[in-house]
Amino acid sequence: MQIIFEIARTILALCSLSFASWSDYKTREVSDTVWMLLAPLGFATTFFEIYLYDIAQLPFYGISFGLTALFAIIIFCSGGFGGADAKALMCMALVLPFYPANLPAPLSGTISPISHILFPLTIFSNSVLLAALMAIVLFLYNVFWHLQTGKELFGGKYENESLGRKILVLITGYRVSISKLKEKWHVYPLEDATESADNQFKRKLLVIPKDEGRNAIVERLEKAVTSGTIQDSIWATPGLPFLIFFTIGLLTALFLGDIVWILLGFIL
Repeated sequence: MQIIFEIARTILALCSLSFASWSDYKTREVSDTVWMLLAPLGFATTFFEIYLYDIAQLPFYGISFGLTALFAIIIFCSGGFGGADAKALMCMALVLPFYPANLPAPLSGTISPISHILFPLTIFSNSVLLAALMAIVLFLYNVFWHLQTGKELFGGKYENESLGRKILVLITGYRVSISKLKEKWHVYPLEDATESADNQFKRKLLVIPKDEGRNAIVERLEKAVTSGTIQDSIWATPGLPFLIFFTIGLLTALFLGDIVWILLGFIL
């Protein structure tokens, strides 16, 4: 009977995260209704399962949620991710605090110690590593763009930018026209243009895309392009919703396992 609880909790988590990911992708917003439904349902099913089958786990359930919630709040306050991501992580601590051990073992054959006691952190670490793969994809895209077009990646107006800043832009963004940047509201500029006294524009790379003031930055860039001071090729980032990687991170944790633990096993 316990396996029914675990299947129900796993399906509840996957369905909720899938819907939240779709909403985040389409609108870059997730209604609080998703978390208001998931949190009590997740808590109720998990609490009753523990109460009926292993009441000794109840204190560990509280510890798992407390530590995960603290971690989510710290990451959110430090700007590591958005409010919906923090709520998703805390909800996972309510619905899947531990790896569902009665389900089939992951393909790696082992369940990491962290997954046994703090499964949401395994989901988070998996999602971070998967999101990091996008950096490789974007870097290769920019290299191929350079080879195909013959254009310089940072030609002109970027003389004062550090190598480190350029590398960060290379692995987080790509070149778009100003019209595409205006059209696609979910794409954020990775550079700004400031006008000098002689009506010239100076380009400045932005390591962290700015949601607030985005339209003002786009207007300045459009003015610089229209004046002919800079080329119509702007560094921008797609700003992919982290909830998509979070959902894939959960699937990976269930079917493959803890990626960090697997990598450590290979290294050691």
